[in-house]
Amino acid sequence: MAITAADVNKLRQETGAGMMDCKKALTEADGDFEKAKEILRKQGQKIADKRADNTTAEGIVLAHVSPDGKSGKVIALACETEPVSKVADFQNLAMTVMSTAVTTDATDKATLLATPQADGRSLQDHITDLMGKIGEKVDVASFETVTADQVVSYIHSNGKLGVLVGMTNTNGTDVTEVGKDIAMQIAAMKPVALDKDGVDATIVQREIEIGKEQARQEGKPEAMLEKIALGKLNKFYKDNTLLNQEFVKDNSLTIAQLLEKTSKGLTVTAFKRVSIG
Repeated sequence: MAITAADVNKLRQETGAGMMDCKKALTEADGDFEKAKEILRKQGQKIADKRADNTTAEGIVLAHVSPDGKSGKVIALACETEPVSKVADFQNLAMTVMSTAVTTDATDKATLLATPQADGRSLQDHITDLMGKIGEKVDVASFETVTADQVVSYIHSNGKLGVLVGMTNTNGTDVTEVGKDIAMQIAAMKPVALDKDGVDATIVQREIEIGKEQARQEGKPEAMLEKIALGKLNKFYKDNTLLNQEFVKDNSLTIAQLLEKTSKGLTVTAFKRVSIG
């Protein structure tokens, strides 16, 4: 059957695919709209499979804190190139990912991607559709949640880095301002854990071995290497664990001291730092 411009435009409006892709799909489907949609979806899956190993170093990070301030979510929707990250379809998809995370209260990426949308198809299906339309890999690179007495979020000006900070023992005090300062600290200083107890054992062992090797290269006696390495490990904790880091706005205070100064007993119990690229 003859495929009219009106048919092509209708399919384009319903799927968001390009005009030529819609015309080709309708032609292949002999004008059957449902078959044409399925062809377009398969096209998206082929692109997804083909580009599965491609690097996604561009995209957008979004954060959301619940109205009561006690829970937060941050997502990173990644793509391959900067121009794609700026187009409306990609930006709208990022908003859809975030709204899905909020309305379903999903707590992990697999659950989030499997969540049905208004048309009954999963969020992952919609992501795959966009890949077919734009011709490059799109992926929910990160999805993190934090719950606490008060959660504060921060998105860096480039839109590619976001932080959630969860604080407890707020004692009824609004700690948004100090939370923002700490979130920016996390963005800039990249702590690996809250304190030394949260540092992964493999990282601890790696730092000890590095400390020993540095001391050995400096000609220190073999019997002293362990002690020297442990001293260097304490310096690592000071520089790389949030509560022990110096506050970037006032290096006379550690983050733990800043929190105590703000409100007695106030502390950070969780944080998430998500970035693209």
